[in-house]
Amino acid sequence: MNGKTFYKNYNWIVYAGLGFGLLAGLPSCRNGKSQVAATTTAVINPDSSINATVKQVPATVQVQNNYSTDEHTILEGKQVFQSNCTACHSFEQKGIGPNLAGVTSRVSKSWLTQFISNAPAVISSGDVHATKLVEEYKQVMPAFTALTPEQVEDITAYLHSQQPETEDPNTAKLGTPLNDPIPAKIPKSELLLSLEAVTTAPLTSNEIPLARINTMVVLPGKKQRVFLQDLRGKLYEMEGSTLREYLDISKERPAFIPTPGLATGFGSYAFHPDFYQNGLFYTTHTESANTAPADFVYADSIKVALQWVLTEWHLPNPSAPVFAGKGRELLRVNMVNQIHGVQEITFNPFAKPGSPEYGLLYIGIGDGGAAEQKYSFLCNSNKTVWSTVLRIDPRGNNSKNGKYGIPAINPFAQDNDSNTLGEIFATGFRNPNRIYWAPDGKMLISDIGLTNIEELNIGVAGANYGWPAREGTFLLNYTGKMDKVYPLPTDDQTYHYTYPVIQFDHDEGNAFSAGFVYSGSIPALKGKYIFGDIVSGRVFFVESSQLKLGQQAPIQEFTLQFAGKAATFKEITGHRKTDLRFGMGLNHNLFIYTKTDGKIWRVNGCSPNKKI
Repeated sequence: MNGKTFYKNYNWIVYAGLGFGLLAGLPSCRNGKSQVAATTTAVINPDSSINATVKQVPATVQVQNNYSTDEHTILEGKQVFQSNCTACHSFEQKGIGPNLAGVTSRVSKSWLTQFISNAPAVISSGDVHATKLVEEYKQVMPAFTALTPEQVEDITAYLHSQQPETEDPNTAKLGTPLNDPIPAKIPKSELLLSLEAVTTAPLTSNEIPLARINTMVVLPGKKQRVFLQDLRGKLYEMEGSTLREYLDISKERPAFIPTPGLATGFGSYAFHPDFYQNGLFYTTHTESANTAPADFVYADSIKVALQWVLTEWHLPNPSAPVFAGKGRELLRVNMVNQIHGVQEITFNPFAKPGSPEYGLLYIGIGDGGAAEQKYSFLCNSNKTVWSTVLRIDPRGNNSKNGKYGIPAINPFAQDNDSNTLGEIFATGFRNPNRIYWAPDGKMLISDIGLTNIEELNIGVAGANYGWPAREGTFLLNYTGKMDKVYPLPTDDQTYHYTYPVIQFDHDEGNAFSAGFVYSGSIPALKGKYIFGDIVSGRVFFVESSQLKLGQQAPIQEFTLQFAGKAATFKEITGHRKTDLRFGMGLNHNLFIYTKTDGKIWRVNGCSPNKKI
């Protein structure tokens, strides 16, 4: 069930007479499957506004919820759940959506049925509980109207089979959880950031997000060019305020899939530093599970949700206005879930020809949701590819599959251990979605957190950034529920984790939107690392000079002005989730854009904030 709108832990239930009619306690037969009913009782909350019938039900009324315990029904429900819901929900953790363990003991079957089928309709009805969920998770679960009534029934049977486990005994050893990990609030600075509208990206969907515009890249060389990709498969060349289609990856790779969203699709792209000479271009994209044998796999007992593919393309005419080339696959990775896949691919722009790092490709690979599904052994290791940043030589051939090279300068390439992966540059990331080099040469890696901390790290070869044992500068119970963080243990230094240089908690924002150190023509912005929160659209900054290992730089927030009018991105987009991203174009111009509506803005000024 994609989206962040299910039940957390509110004592709130609706009348069971809605949705499917329930035959309390009576077995039935459906498609030859014996329907053995499991019955639960729930208390009605009269404050629901899902419809007039609910409001008339007294608070003391009890309802009977019948769920099938037939093993075939539950198995079919599991399969439908895994295909549609696991990107956002699990039975172990609160993540993108709530932890669903025991959900059938907290809400009525009819409410659950209606919500699964058409959450937006329940929300738009003014339903109190649904509204609270939207407020907490900042997203709306899409309608699943294509599911048949039987499939929804199967899902509810599977949900009912997943009851909460007993509390992990390790939890008591961790101390008191921190309800507010970072109590200090991010202050508003006196700076007003002025933005002007540039254009609206071509819409690639009729549903939000309307355009999944993501990464802006400047191609240097004899002719500087600017590109911007949409995760649904399009790569545009940006010429002034025009976005002209350069590449449609679905035409080059028919197995390409952009669904179910959450960073799946056309993930990233990079031009070789010698692109104008050798025509080499790199992309990542997603394909269905088992499309082809993967280079990086795990035990067959763990489901494969999809595969990420890294491709090298050769373009005979690098200056051509439209993509034309042939590709070869460099590597393929299986993923436990749709989330946290292969993120940024990029080259170090400061590496000079002839230096050991010149032409080496960096690849951010998330944990694929493994930690949240209790497969933490796949993460935070120099023996597995997940939860890492890789560094490879795409022109070499000494990798296991013979399709790329493992640089001798990598931290584990010369350790004489056949079990370690020489490709690894650093480990311990949940979702290393952006890799960027500041003007002073610092490598910055943003990492989107789970339920508490968002962070930016300085990249160091061989460093371990802690996930899933750490989130930011806090301890995480990765063997149990991961929705709380705890103070670091007294012996923390023995673990040798590298901690972030920027972090904020979830009462400030929900997902780190990485940005850039400004080096353009606006004096008040020079030297500031400008970034934001994906969900709320708040825009922050820190002084780049304060980004130092071993400390967190103090964050300040801009006031925003759109075409002369003070506003927020929530107000501009008209939605709770803005899907905010940053780009750097020609002449170091800073762009801010939102997937929600596809609008692109350029920063055109910064001044002391006076009343306007």
